[in-house]
Amino acid sequence: MIDFWLAAGLLLLVALSFLLIPVLRSRRAQREEDRTALNVALYQERVAELQTQQEEGVLDGAQMDAGRAEAARELLADTEGVEAPQVSRLGKPLPLLAAVLVPVLGLGLYMHYGASDKVELTREFAQAPQSMEEMTKRLERAVAAQPDSAEGMYFLGRTYMAQDRPADAAKMFERTVNLAGRQPELLGQWAQAQYFADGKKWSDKVQALTDEALKADPKEVTSLGLLGIAAFEGERYQEAIDYWNRLLAQLPPEDRSREALQGGITRATEKLLASGGQVAQAPVAKAAALLKVSVDLAADLKAKVQPGDSVFIFARAISGPPAPLAVKRLTVADLPVTVELGDADAMMPQLKLSNFPEVQLVARISRAGKPTAGEWIGRSKPLASSTTAPQTLTIDSPDK
Repeated sequence: MIDFWLAAGLLLLVALSFLLIPVLRSRRAQREEDRTALNVALYQERVAELQTQQEEGVLDGAQMDAGRAEAARELLADTEGVEAPQVSRLGKPLPLLAAVLVPVLGLGLYMHYGASDKVELTREFAQAPQSMEEMTKRLERAVAAQPDSAEGMYFLGRTYMAQDRPADAAKMFERTVNLAGRQPELLGQWAQAQYFADGKKWSDKVQALTDEALKADPKEVTSLGLLGIAAFEGERYQEAIDYWNRLLAQLPPEDRSREALQGGITRATEKLLASGGQVAQAPVAKAAALLKVSVDLAADLKAKVQPGDSVFIFARAISGPPAPLAVKRLTVADLPVTVELGDADAMMPQLKLSNFPEVQLVARISRAGKPTAGEWIGRSKPLASSTTAPQTLTIDSPDK
């Protein structure tokens, strides 16, 4: 902050100079004005003396005129080069008062509306923290300085959890949800912190949070892991196995937590078998749909299109919403081309190819780049979404 205050001080001196320099100039002008007034008074005194001598008969008319002219030349010589006095409408006290009030007022406004605390935080975050406690203090100051920052509150909540402060974390995640909305990930983090803050006791509040999170996103990992922990603690081992298997399916192969999660599933399985139960087989997941289609342009249309025109290749349900189930975007220059349309290309999670038994393949050329309207189009006949044989599609008709 030292460099900041030095810069502010220099700017303050520059600002004060605009106020104080006119004051100093006015003082010099006043001195010049006083000297001029003295010279005028001496001139008038000299003229009065000459008039007295004339009346007494000491001087005649010619001598009187010569004396008056000499006094006038002396006055002119003394006042030559003196500028005319400038009368300030503001007066002398106002600039001095402004010179004092401006810096005081500026400092007060900056301390109230300024961002010195944020400047200091920026400098602190530019350096790596030396401990978890230091990081926590930084985040706490950041949240205090920016109470509307959902990101700062979220990271502070995660830090509290890492420090085994679940009660503080729960409050911080609640504030984050109030700012950022009821996002599934935030609800899961809030539920987890609340569960540990309550001494690992399941409550209606935690249940409601996990239900809401999984309703919005069935793959929300924190909620799945928490429900598995709660089921294991409640000796509901089959539920724990099911929840942890669902979580395991969401983790990438290189995730380090997979090993610990697999160990938990193994322990739950052993306890279930030891209690005389049997492990239920997980339902076989529906195979993901994948359609392979080759798209080409009719020969008589090649002269009517431009290489940069957009080409949208998509599949839509025969009986279902009009929105495309899977989309690929290319250009006319890419034709002919072979693409694959599958569940991974779904526009929305609930609109997957595998969720609809029958679909239609469509290829549309749109010069304006709009997938819903264009100039030329090609359509296939209805086919099963589980079709594995390669399909051929030709763009050959006006898009009406």
